[in-house]
Amino acid sequence: MELNAQYVFRAPPARVWDALMDPATIAACLPGCKQFEAIGVDRYRVKVTAGVAAISGTFEGTITLADKQPERSYRLVVEGRGGAGFANGESTITLTAAESGATVVEVAAVMTVGGLVAQVGQRLLATTARIMMDRFFKSFMLHLDS
Repeated sequence: MELNAQYVFRAPPARVWDALMDPATIAACLPGCKQFEAIGVDRYRVKVTAGVAAISGTFEGTITLADKQPERSYRLVVEGRGGAGFANGESTITLTAAESGATVVEVAAVMTVGGLVAQVGQRLLATTARIMMDRFFKSFMLHLDS
């Protein structure tokens, strides 16, 4: 499954980058986040409660930040497992300065989902994944504005 999205933040790329690299900010903005702890350089153990349709559960896994090019881009690698199945994915996050002084964040993600959660169908999975991504970035925007 592929997801692409674009978000605009009223902050310069340096500020957006710093917030995206801050584990406390990520944990606060990540929907359903129950645990977010460092287990190495740019590697985190995470526990998230999530659901698709009538199937929900807790997923445990790792998030890794890779190929970092400060204030420009990075790769986000996610691996998670739970009673309802598994979700693995990779996103490229790109930051671009806008003429207005704002920052455009583009997300290009590829995910693989299996187990019970995969039985709900690709369209519903894609919609749920997009909703979760939008929730994260809406919360992130509020964090930047505060």
